[in-house]
Amino acid sequence: MKIVCMGGGPAGLYFALLMKKQNPLHDITVVERNKPYDTFGWGVVFSDQTLGNLQAADPQTASDILGAFNHWDDIEVNIRGHKMVSGGHGFCGIGRKRLLNILQKRCEELGVKLVFETVVEGDEQYPDADLIIASDGLNSRVRAKYAATYQPDIDLRQCRFVWLGTHKKFDAFTFAFEETPHGWFQAHAYQYDGETSTFIVEAPEKVWLKAGIDKMEKEESIAYCEKLFAKYLDGNPLMSNAAHLRGSAQWIRFPRVVCKTWVHHNGRAPVVLMGDAAHTAHFSVGSGTKLALEDAIELERCIRRSPDDLKQALQDYEAVRSIEVLKIQNSARNSTEWFENVDRYVSLPPEQFAYSLLTRSQRISHENLRLRDKDYVDQYESWLGERSGFVRAPAQRPAPPMFTPFTLRGVTLKNRVVVSPMAQYSAVDGLVGDYHLVHLGSRAMGGASMVFAEMTCPSPDARITPGCPGLWSEAQRDAWKRIVQFVHSTTDAKIAMQLGHAGAKGSTRAPWDGEDQPLASGNWPLLSASPQQYIDGVSDISRAMTRSDMDRVRDEFVASTRLAAEAGFDWLELHCAHGYLFSSFISPLTNQRTDEYGGSLENRLRYPIEVFKAMRAAWPADLPMSVRISAHDWVEGGITPDDAVEIARAFKAAGADMIDCSSGQVSPKQKPVYGRMYQTPFADRVRNEARIPTMAVGAISEADHVNSIIAAGRADLCAIARPHLANPSWALNEAAKIAYPDVHWPKQYLSGKNQLERNLERERSMAAAAPSKGEN
Repeated sequence: MKIVCMGGGPAGLYFALLMKKQNPLHDITVVERNKPYDTFGWGVVFSDQTLGNLQAADPQTASDILGAFNHWDDIEVNIRGHKMVSGGHGFCGIGRKRLLNILQKRCEELGVKLVFETVVEGDEQYPDADLIIASDGLNSRVRAKYAATYQPDIDLRQCRFVWLGTHKKFDAFTFAFEETPHGWFQAHAYQYDGETSTFIVEAPEKVWLKAGIDKMEKEESIAYCEKLFAKYLDGNPLMSNAAHLRGSAQWIRFPRVVCKTWVHHNGRAPVVLMGDAAHTAHFSVGSGTKLALEDAIELERCIRRSPDDLKQALQDYEAVRSIEVLKIQNSARNSTEWFENVDRYVSLPPEQFAYSLLTRSQRISHENLRLRDKDYVDQYESWLGERSGFVRAPAQRPAPPMFTPFTLRGVTLKNRVVVSPMAQYSAVDGLVGDYHLVHLGSRAMGGASMVFAEMTCPSPDARITPGCPGLWSEAQRDAWKRIVQFVHSTTDAKIAMQLGHAGAKGSTRAPWDGEDQPLASGNWPLLSASPQQYIDGVSDISRAMTRSDMDRVRDEFVASTRLAAEAGFDWLELHCAHGYLFSSFISPLTNQRTDEYGGSLENRLRYPIEVFKAMRAAWPADLPMSVRISAHDWVEGGITPDDAVEIARAFKAAGADMIDCSSGQVSPKQKPVYGRMYQTPFADRVRNEARIPTMAVGAISEADHVNSIIAAGRADLCAIARPHLANPSWALNEAAKIAYPDVHWPKQYLSGKNQLERNLERERSMAAAAPSKGEN
C-alpha cells in the first residue's frame, strides 16, 4: 500500500511508523512544510493511560518517550494565598520538539520517508497513492478544501491564552489564579524536561482587553505576565518561542474543531482526517496529542483487521474514534467553560474552589478522586462536614458530602438527597389517600432527607389531569395532614409541598391513557399568559389571563399556602417551570403579551413574582420556600441559562431561599442535550452567579454523582426522581454501596441493613481479589 501523510506532526508520524511496522512493504511518506525542528509550543502532557496505549502499539517508541518524560502525580492549586495539593493523577510531560524527534527517528529506523520544507497544495499531487492522511494540523488546508464533505464546526472559545516557557521547575502540575483590577488571570504550569516548564497564561477575552494586552508588544505582554505571576516564578523569566508572531498575536483563542465526517472519497485515494485536522480538545484536559496518537493507533488497528477492505477499515475507524473523541470533547467543553468562568467560582472557599477545579471536566468524580488520593478526600470531607455542621463521633469517619446536613431558615435536613416531586395522577377529586400515604411514607423511610409531594393545585381548573391532587379545601388539608404526621412521627425526614397551576397543559388524561391528550369529556377552560395550544392540532387552546384572573389565581395560591402550613409541611415550593401557568409568563416562547406582563424578562416575571411574594407573606417566616424554574427551554428564542441567572436573582430578591433548577418541557419543539447530570450545570451557574442555594435535578443516579455535585459547590441539594420510583430506599442502598454505615435506618429494617452491607462487602472483596484484565 502506498500511503502519504500530509503533515509531520504526532498523528502523521505515529501512523506512518505503525503502518510501516505492520508491513515493511508499505511505501509510506510523511510530508511536512516546516523544517525538522521547526515547531511551536513547549511541552505536551500525557496521562499514564495514554502511555499504556503507546506501550501496546509500539513498545520501542513508548520506551523512548518514557525515558524523556518528566513524571508527576500532584496537582497544585493556588488562589488568594492558599495552596491545595491533590496526588495520584499520573501525568507525564515531554517537550514537543523532543517528542517529534523521537517519532522522526523511529520512522527513519523503520524506513518511512520523511520529506521536510515541502508545501503540499492538495492530495492530487499524489495520484498513485492508495491512502492519504490529512494530518496537517489545526489550520488544515485539506479540511478547508473538502469542507463540504467533512462539514467542520469550529467554535472559537472565550479566553485568550499565550503559550510560554520558563526555567522554573514545577514539582506539580500547577494552577495559579491572580486577580487584577480588570479581572482574573490563570496560569497552567508543568515541567516537561530537566530544565524547562510550560507556562500558559489565560484570561477571558473581556479581561484581556480591559488589561490592554491587545495593544502591547510581545515583550511588554510577557513582562506583564512575569510581574503578575512573579511569586510562582522565583525570579525566572518567561520565554516565548513564537518568533513568527508579533505584538498580541501570540495570544489566541482556542478553536474547538468538530467534523461530521472524517473521510473524503474523490475517485482517487481516500483522504482521511487525523489529529487536530479532525478535532481539537482544550489544552486544560491535556488531550490534543493523546487524541492524535490514538487516532493513529485505531486506524492502524482497523486496517490490520480488514487488510483487503480499506473502505470498511475507514468506516470502522471513523465510527470508533468519533465516539471516543466526542467523550473527550464533552469533558474538554466542561473544563473549558470552567476556566472561561473562573469569576463564577472565586467566591467559593479556597478548599472548595480547588475541588471544583479538580472535578471540572466530570471525568474525575468523588470516588475516582478518592482512589487517586484518599488522604486528600478524607481531609476535604472533614472540612466540608465541619462547615455543614456535621457532628462526628471520635472514631467515626468523615461523612461523604451526600450525607452532610443542610440548613435553610429554621429547617435542617439530615442529608443532601431529596425525593423529587413526581406526578402520580392517583387522587380522586383532588383528594389524596392511602396510595399517597404509602408512596410518600415509604420514601421518607428510605433515607432521603425530604420528600416532595407532587405538584398540587389550588383549584380544580389548575390541575393537569383529574387525578392530580389539590389543596383548596379543608378535607384536602386534612388528607395531606395525615401523610405529614406519618412522615414526622415515623421518620426523621422532612416533607415539602409543591404548589403549581397547569395552565395551557391542563385538562388532559393520565399519561397511561394518552400523554398530553385532552380529556374525552369534562374538559375545563385553560388559562395562560397568552393564547396557546401546547401541541398543535391536539391540545385545547388556552386564553390569555385577564387582571381579574390574575387576582383570583393569586388569592387561590395564598389560600393553598395557608392550608399547607396548617397541614404541617416543612417546606413550600412554587412551580414556575415546564410550561405550566407561571412558566408561560416567564418564557418568551409562550408570552406574547403587549401589556406590563409581556416583553422584557422583568415584565414577564412580574406576575409570578407577585404570586410568590403573596405566598411568602402567608407562609411561616421560619420555613423555607423554593422556586422550580426551567433554566433552559432548549428552543431557539426561549429561556437560556443566562436568563436563568436573572430569574433566580429576581426570586431571591422576592424572598426565595432556593432555586430548583430544572429545564425544558415548555415546548414540544425542544431539543435537550441529555447526558449524565445534564442539568447540573444550570444549578451550578445559578448558585455561583446569583449567589442563592440551588437544587440539582436530572440524570443524577448514584451516590458518586451526588457527592461530586455537593462537594464541588455545584448545588446544595440533589432531587432524585426515577431512581426513587425503582427503589424507595435509594439513599440507604447508595450509602451501603459506598461503604458508609453511619446512616439511620428504621429500626424495623436493621437486619436488612446488616445483610446488605455484608453482601456488598463480600462483592467488593471478591472484585479486589480477582485478577485484573487491564485495558489499554
